[in-house]
Amino acid sequence: MANKRALVSVSNKEGVLEFVQGLVDLGFEIVSTGGTKAAIQNAGISVTGISEVTGFPEIMDGRVKTLHPNIHGGLLAIRDKEEHVEALQQHEIAPIDLVCVNLYPFQQTIEKPEATLDMAIENIDIGGPSMLRSAAKNHRFVTVVVDPKDYGTVLEELSTGEMTFSTRQRLAAKVFRHTASYDALIAEYLTNVVGEESPESLTVTYTKKQDLRYGENPHQKAVFYEKPLADHHSIAKANQLHGKELSYNNIKDADAVLAIVKEFDVPAAVAVKHMNPCGVGTGATILEAFSSAYEADSVSIFGGIIALNREVDEVTAIQLNEIFLEIIIAPSFSEAALTILTKKKNLRLLTIDTQAEIKKERVITSIHGGLLIQDEDRFGLADAQVEVVTKREPTDLEWKALQLAWNVVKHVKSNAIVLTNDEMTVGIGAGQMNRVGAAKIAIEQAGERSVGSVLGSDAFFPMGDTVEAAAKAGVTAIIQPGGSIKDQVSIDKANEYGMAMVFTGVRHFKH
Repeated sequence: MANKRALVSVSNKEGVLEFVQGLVDLGFEIVSTGGTKAAIQNAGISVTGISEVTGFPEIMDGRVKTLHPNIHGGLLAIRDKEEHVEALQQHEIAPIDLVCVNLYPFQQTIEKPEATLDMAIENIDIGGPSMLRSAAKNHRFVTVVVDPKDYGTVLEELSTGEMTFSTRQRLAAKVFRHTASYDALIAEYLTNVVGEESPESLTVTYTKKQDLRYGENPHQKAVFYEKPLADHHSIAKANQLHGKELSYNNIKDADAVLAIVKEFDVPAAVAVKHMNPCGVGTGATILEAFSSAYEADSVSIFGGIIALNREVDEVTAIQLNEIFLEIIIAPSFSEAALTILTKKKNLRLLTIDTQAEIKKERVITSIHGGLLIQDEDRFGLADAQVEVVTKREPTDLEWKALQLAWNVVKHVKSNAIVLTNDEMTVGIGAGQMNRVGAAKIAIEQAGERSVGSVLGSDAFFPMGDTVEAAAKAGVTAIIQPGGSIKDQVSIDKANEYGMAMVFTGVRHFKH
């Protein structure tokens, strides 16, 4: 009889046969279940069925097979405690020295479009987490392996003698992270099923995507984690075709630029610097859209990030190639465009489906010692109760420009003012401590282009000074939430200058 016993039961069978053969070569008896046992047998490797250990058949479609004292006694016994050793002998329970288990594919199941609640429930593993937790709890004596990436390390260390305590402890910690992540995903799924919006405790899980060189600054360490089931329009799902690795700031800027470009159905291009848009353009073609975005602020776009919602063709690539950019994001690049753009070694080229369906998601913001959670701000002009509050109605061209201003201003740091024409932004005032200050920055940036432009504000005007500054700069129409006790002052000021003003009833603060 073998000196040591290993229990192997895996859903992911990657590398498991080689691992099992290595264990057998080291003198382990292999115990296994169901499909794993069949795979081991088919490979010509000797294996003991779980029912031979428990003396009980696998029942209820495999729901009950490892939940048995002969299994958990063998895992949990403290080997240097006399009473535990006596209990093993009295009940004829053989110790289990190594457990190799990974779990039913719950995430892969609920990712499928055809997944039902019943399918999800059947892929909630019970016996697997129980064995993993038992083995990990008793890691002073039991080696537990949940990740196929650890097979080689375990075999190498076993071949030199016993597993070290530090390795068993590291593997046990990984197990508890794995089962916690698995349970968090199940909890989130069922919480969404029952519609609980504010549960008494929050369980979320993320998977490590990559180590980053540093965070916002070189002295800060940083890591990029991906949310399971992330939307396909997410930067976490981007396919990088070219260029060096994304940095922490690249990822944040890319997330910001994607949030803006997905506001548009028409061809659109968005340039972002430090998470604020510096130029947004639309057009009949993607070339026209990029040209407008570049013209919006040809200075700030330098070293920025560009997102486009149509394929980058050759003529657009030629224009993009003329300026220094960190990242270009698009649904796709033509072969000719790639030939042009990949000549720049460090230029990062990413593809993302900018038209993918956006799932309902909540925004999680960390604070020191806690989290804030809120719904994403997806409220658009089509959702608002729009009211023209001035004597003059906006013209058709002004309405088009106001829509553009409203799409952009919600993504600009507060206090925010955005000036646009019907095709592009012409001035952006971001992150100011007062609204008239933001307006002055936007107007100064726009220069002569402010004449005939429209203005979008993320929040109401507490006084008439912003309206007056805009009117004197040549702005003809304004869109803002309204709701100030001094709304009438702003309305009167707009009427005085013959401007059109629209209230939406919706504030778009972005702190």
